[in-house]
Amino acid sequence: MFRLEEYDYELPAELIAQVPAPERDRSRLLLLNRQTKVSEDSYFFRLPEFLNPGDTLVVNDTRVVPARLYGRKESGGQVEVLVLEQGKLAGENERERMCLCKASKRPKVGSFLFFQGGGKGKVLSLYDDGKVLIQFQGMEPVEDILRKNGRMPVPPYIKRPDETLEAVDRKRYQTVYARRDGAVAAPTAGLHFTDALLERLKRRDIKVVSITLHVGYGTFQPVSAADIREHKLEAEYFRVEKSVAREIRECKNSGGRVIAVGTTAVRALETAALATGSVEPGEGMTDLMVTPGFFFRVVDGLVTNFHLPKSSLLFLVAAFAGLELIREVYASAIEKKYRFYSYGDAMLIL
Repeated sequence: MFRLEEYDYELPAELIAQVPAPERDRSRLLLLNRQTKVSEDSYFFRLPEFLNPGDTLVVNDTRVVPARLYGRKESGGQVEVLVLEQGKLAGENERERMCLCKASKRPKVGSFLFFQGGGKGKVLSLYDDGKVLIQFQGMEPVEDILRKNGRMPVPPYIKRPDETLEAVDRKRYQTVYARRDGAVAAPTAGLHFTDALLERLKRRDIKVVSITLHVGYGTFQPVSAADIREHKLEAEYFRVEKSVAREIRECKNSGGRVIAVGTTAVRALETAALATGSVEPGEGMTDLMVTPGFFFRVVDGLVTNFHLPKSSLLFLVAAFAGLELIREVYASAIEKKYRFYSYGDAMLIL
């Protein structure tokens, strides 16, 4: 269960969702019972029917920053920059940001990059992993530059002939409850929720509480270690408010279930419970990687999308439901033509 090749599977390219469903909550939903190993096909708008009064849904309220900039190098060649450090992750000099830089040839240290829409940056350092330290020039805050000129950092497996869907991504590659800027990738399980669906959950006496984990680019980082336990995740910022920690503890104590919306919520909750066994308030950085054998202290259920082969996200789902069961369910989902990855369909694992 720790060999990387055990987490591989073949996915037809046409099942990789390139655009979101016409309506958020009309995505398909695959229900999976871990105990009985029985699965059922449904739709996301029916989610309240499958939860119990007294359960608590935990969502990740991080907000995706339009962190991708296009421009040119001093030499004239085109360049694409993804600004990785947002908000609290920026260093003491907030104008200096670690970025990923994509170009036919890497820019030289000391050279300038000129971005579409205005603004420029100076290349301060180059790193072996493709990262570049850029000092943004001018008086305008980096966040304002991104807000005006940046594009949504949709994942690399979303391949489109042009940028005509940027307006769609601005709206749909963002949860309806996003409120804390800082992510460079969406917590995609939350993309299926609507305001109306959240209201229906509350009317059924199912609480919805928010934590924060700013999703970094490491969520797409390929795993090369033959033994998955040797893979290292990049640390990500998380925060659990005191009132939220209290509500989660009360839910557990009263016999309710804690349902995490997405793997990011799982990692934040389980990190917050590592010290005492129950969720404690606080903030910090987490590089927790969940693999089979992990003892879940908090999470009783999981809403999640279908994940890439050989990914740390798939390791976590397999740890929660069992590797063989997940392999069977994924094979069934492929046969039934579920849509995969960020804009794809969802699972509810209980």
